[in-house]
Amino acid sequence: FHIGEREEKCIIEDIPRDTLVVGNYKVQRWDIHKHDFLESAPGLGVFVTVTSPSGEVLLSKLYGPQGTFSFTSYLSGEHVICFQSNSTRFAVIAGSKLRMHLDIRVGEHFLDESAIQAKDKVEEVNVRLEHLIEQIHHVTREQDYEREREEKFRKTSEETNSNILWWAIVQTLILISIGIWQIKSLRDFFISKKLV
Repeated sequence: FHIGEREEKCIIEDIPRDTLVVGNYKVQRWDIHKHDFLESAPGLGVFVTVTSPSGEVLLSKLYGPQGTFSFTSYLSGEHVICFQSNSTRFAVIAGSKLRMHLDIRVGEHFLDESAIQAKDKVEEVNVRLEHLIEQIHHVTREQDYEREREEKFRKTSEETNSNILWWAIVQTLILISIGIWQIKSLRDFFISKKLV
């Protein structure tokens, strides 16, 4: 995505609790003379700020123009991940745009294939098995999180249905009481006028 030199961009990731999140990024600066993005942006850094669903800051750190950040969520919900360059140029001069390449991996640890090739077959199977077990744990946490969200949504729906039912009962009682009052008022009116 593109971002202004002094602009802050945020993304929202819905993450279950106790999940490792790893992000790889690379920033490129726009070159006015070449009319293209430079391959690297020396001297440019990126502030990465991660906020939990409760509003607590989990990560706030300055990184270089290319790097990796990671954090572990301790609450389930929407985590806000914000990026802003460390540019100190004045707003008038800092009209340059930046291109940010971002790869976020939630709950997975990817295997280093070169390390696996260097080990013997038994160890390779063991490492792959550990990786699969870790993925199973991640899927289990995801399912538990979705189950929690579904239960919360079901409770909200049931409360709403209950409120609608009580509102219908109250409306019916009000209509019946107004009808009885109108009949009584009309009967009293006709009796006072001696029409009945």
